[in-house]
Amino acid sequence: MAFTDLFWTAPDGLVLHARDYPAQGAAAGVPVICIHGLTRNARDFEDLAPRIAAQGRRVLAVDVRGRGGSARDPQPLNYHPGTYAADIVALLETTGIERAVFIGTSMGGIITMVLAAMAPQAIAAAVLNDVGPELSPVGLARIGGYVGGASHFPSWTEAAAYARSINETAFPAYGDADWDRFARRLFDQAPDGTLTLAYDPDISAVFKAADPEAPPADMTPLLRALATGRPLLLVRGAISDLIDPPIVARMRAVAPDMAYAEVPNVGHAPMLTEPEAWAAIEGLLARAD
Repeated sequence: MAFTDLFWTAPDGLVLHARDYPAQGAAAGVPVICIHGLTRNARDFEDLAPRIAAQGRRVLAVDVRGRGGSARDPQPLNYHPGTYAADIVALLETTGIERAVFIGTSMGGIITMVLAAMAPQAIAAAVLNDVGPELSPVGLARIGGYVGGASHFPSWTEAAAYARSINETAFPAYGDADWDRFARRLFDQAPDGTLTLAYDPDISAVFKAADPEAPPADMTPLLRALATGRPLLLVRGAISDLIDPPIVARMRAVAPDMAYAEVPNVGHAPMLTEPEAWAAIEGLLARAD
């Protein structure tokens, strides 16, 4: 399905980008805003967004600052969820969208939780994709081990091998064609054919600046705010190393009305087109006004 490129200006003047998928047929509800994970971009939703648009909803798949078609921040310490959430508020103001369904994968889910405190009236419903108010140190260590690392490759074969090396545990059923497609979401190709990861390596600055001895921030109040007064869905990869079953149990205790779906044989994070995830998202959209 065709999309148009939408650009907006962040509060600090950075120019940001989103893919804008028009609703197909009669309008059937508020728009949907999809927000990707730490090192990813709007292409992660290239299969999901058309499915949702086919149901009569406009879909905006954003490139968070420093990723994809959005500008890189000259101040790397701005790469944190508070800044990203303010950028989304600016997107809402630019487009005139008063309310939307938010689908947040990993970091995108954290941004959505921050929005529940910053602009609660804007969230009609939300999907948290393999993320919550606390994160397993196992998954965090794995992500920290590659973010901001090697970023240039001479061929799609090598780019696909890189994508496989850092994601194979999450998608054990993927074959060569899957990894080639995965790489084409992760990399941009220069005119000379060189492939570069589609994110600013300096997004790792906040990780490097963090005090390793400091306790993690308690985001439970953000989850509670997000779960209050609107439909909420948690999707988890059954072999995820970022959200484990005890974390899920604690989330469900905080948000007892939260719907839950688990995707078998997938880790961090589901692509959301898997049958279990898509059925749950359809159910949430049916309840979102």
